[in-house]
Amino acid sequence: MSETDLKYTAGEILTAPPLAFAGAIEGPAVEKIAELAREASKPEILYIPSAGLGRGLPERVPVLWDRHAQVVIPLVGHVLAAMPPLERSGTATVTTLASFIDLVNRHKDEGSVVFSKSEWPKPKLTAVIDYHDTKNTARLGKHRIVYPFPVTDEFTTWIDGDSKPMDQVKFAAFIEEHAAELASPFDGEKSLFEPLFKTRFAPPNELIDLSRSLEVFEGAQVKQGVRLQTGERQVIFNTEHTNAAGEKLDIPGLFIVSVAPFLAGDSPVEPVRIIARIRYRISGGNIAWSYQLYRWQDVMRERIQIDLARVGKDTALPVFEGEPEMAA
Repeated sequence: MSETDLKYTAGEILTAPPLAFAGAIEGPAVEKIAELAREASKPEILYIPSAGLGRGLPERVPVLWDRHAQVVIPLVGHVLAAMPPLERSGTATVTTLASFIDLVNRHKDEGSVVFSKSEWPKPKLTAVIDYHDTKNTARLGKHRIVYPFPVTDEFTTWIDGDSKPMDQVKFAAFIEEHAAELASPFDGEKSLFEPLFKTRFAPPNELIDLSRSLEVFEGAQVKQGVRLQTGERQVIFNTEHTNAAGEKLDIPGLFIVSVAPFLAGDSPVEPVRIIARIRYRISGGNIAWSYQLYRWQDVMRERIQIDLARVGKDTALPVFEGEPEMAA
């Protein structure tokens, strides 16, 4: 039987009841028609040229052509779903500087960099592992390691109390409670800051004596405050047991705060030294005390720069002060 003898299409034969064409077609012709029908219904992989349409695209993009439905079935999503991630992403947070360095060394490549942010109250170091490389190849910047500097409670307490007035009892108690964080001035500090502020430093024992003297004068009225020719200041109190001259109390102008700004894990804690000025204000016979920390932000920034320099040395990566331009 020739092909001209076929009166029915392959589709009609496949969809008709089994006996509809009994006797009309038989033998090899049936097998041939079935084979043609199967081939006609198979999806076909087509390749769409994509060269030159954008950076990073392959030469061709595969798609699946459904002949029966006459639609394109995208293959890229299926291929990507079956592949492992092409880019590492996510942010690891560590709690010590040593762990930060070790983890950066584990993941770094030629494009990795480290950024430092020194603004209070949340200074931190951020390593961007997949930063743009030196060949200007754009990368996502989604794989990061962050070290938030663990600020000590003692440092936070001194910063929070900076320039805030306290009554006499609270100020005296504050000095006594934080006596362990006081230090004697170095000769270089005395020669630099005493002429600058025209007053003298008080060693820790003198500050403790001052706090106890303030406790003695609790509730006493302040007569006046004077500055002596030496640059020191005197506060004169009136009490029930003094003559008209009152009781005099010499007030030093400067002291040293020595406190560790950050926890150091298993490493020894390294304190920083901050110049503090003693201030007071007399109003209506009452006195309010405060202290002012001199350029403590610069002291903290210098401490962070030391750690940043260590990171740069131990990781051999470029370091920058600031933040990366892309979001995590």
